[in-house]
Amino acid sequence: MANSTIDLDQDFQRLIDPYRRELLAHCYRMLGSIHDAEDLVQETWLRAWRSYGDFEGRSSLRTWLYRIATNVCLTAIEQRGRRPLPSGLGAPSGEPETPVVAAPEVPWLEPVPDAVLGADAADPATIVTARETTRLAFVAALQHLPANQRVVLILRDVLKWKAAEVAELFETSVASINSALQRARAQLEQVAPEPETLVEPTDPAQRELLERYAKAFEDADIAGLVELFKQDAVWEMPPFPQWFQGVDHIVRLIGAQCAPSPGELRMVPVAANGQPAFAMYRADAEGVHRPFQIEVLDVVDGRVSRVAAFFDTRLFALFGLPEVLPKNGAEAP
Repeated sequence: MANSTIDLDQDFQRLIDPYRRELLAHCYRMLGSIHDAEDLVQETWLRAWRSYGDFEGRSSLRTWLYRIATNVCLTAIEQRGRRPLPSGLGAPSGEPETPVVAAPEVPWLEPVPDAVLGADAADPATIVTARETTRLAFVAALQHLPANQRVVLILRDVLKWKAAEVAELFETSVASINSALQRARAQLEQVAPEPETLVEPTDPAQRELLERYAKAFEDADIAGLVELFKQDAVWEMPPFPQWFQGVDHIVRLIGAQCAPSPGELRMVPVAANGQPAFAMYRADAEGVHRPFQIEVLDVVDGRVSRVAAFFDTRLFALFGLPEVLPKNGAEAP
């Protein structure tokens, strides 16, 4: 019996490993938290392992695993609720100089490093789909949907399941699934921003813009940031519920609330949610640069249209970033 159990474990591990990253992406879209997603994938593996001996192969292994993961996610949503961004909670603030107050009790949306989800590099279409459907704006919009509508939209529009397959998962009719999908699409249109043309990370114009953006912060050139933002740009910064719209408000906010001096901030390029991003380090009293925030950028028509600055410094380890930057000016690995 012991040998049989060992064989089953090895067989199971070999079969499920290829699906780990895509199931992690699925759980992240559902929950809006990479930390929750990792926990839920582990719960999925545990449930799948316990019932693997009864798997009859009437559906593909991939579909079977997605069914388990989806049910795990639905249970988690019931217990934890949705994860918003500040811009999803109310109107923008009009007072950039007023001190912001954190709301740590809110379960905020989290970014995810591109390397964690890692689409199949051999399939360009997969890469594009992964980037489009893990962008912060899309994941944030999903959080506005009721749990059942959220999963129906993801399964139908992102994963391209047939309506009959989704109906089987929910043990309901195809008509009911189609109705839920229609309602989900309609609500998503109300809260999601206009679709954007994704620019390749290697695009020379975007690379130049990002280099100027980083340099402006490192040089404390707040005035120089003005020409890098769109006029109606948005700046939000979980766990602070206040958010700001308009380049004038943004530069006033940075100048008043951050007020960096040259060399105080250092920017390390990273990638999150299929978007350009930076890990910002800030010098402490001893001049040591320590984690400060992760900024995820939207770039539209050669300008920064949105910045989500996440102050949860636990994210730095998730991005494989060091706790301090070398004093010699070398970038983090």
